[in-house]
Amino acid sequence: MNPEIALRRAVDADALAAADVWLRSFAAALPSVRCAHDEDDVRDWFARVLVPQYETWVATADTAVVGVLVLNGPELKQFYLAPEWRGRGLGDQFISLAKEQRPDGLSLWTFQVNGAARRFYERHGFTETERTDGSRNDEHEPDVRYVWPGREEEEGTAAA
Repeated sequence: MNPEIALRRAVDADALAAADVWLRSFAAALPSVRCAHDEDDVRDWFARVLVPQYETWVATADTAVVGVLVLNGPELKQFYLAPEWRGRGLGDQFISLAKEQRPDGLSLWTFQVNGAARRFYERHGFTETERTDGSRNDEHEPDVRYVWPGREEEEGTAAA
């Protein structure tokens, strides 16, 4: 039986579970990338910064947190799914939510080595706008910036 999936704003009590999803997902999706912070630092960052100060959303399956998405203004700051939830449509639901929350457009950074994420964003209408050598991120990993222009731009392009 498939569990009930809910997307909702995170509350303080979700911080540790959301951090654990981030940690497991990072390890599974990015095995060649050195995580710049230890597990305790990541959990503290979720509890002190991401959940209370940013627009943080979680996906829950029954009562378990299985995904996390963090928005800060027009930027999608964090987006991670529990490894066992990849490829099951949850990412599509989250991106739809992000676009609903930011209809004027979104931008994000992902690592260049994360081919699956890059294909996912491109499939959802994001276009690559910049690449860096990684000197500005904590991992010092080459990254790529993606932009989704917003609903009006997307609809205008589709109509053309």
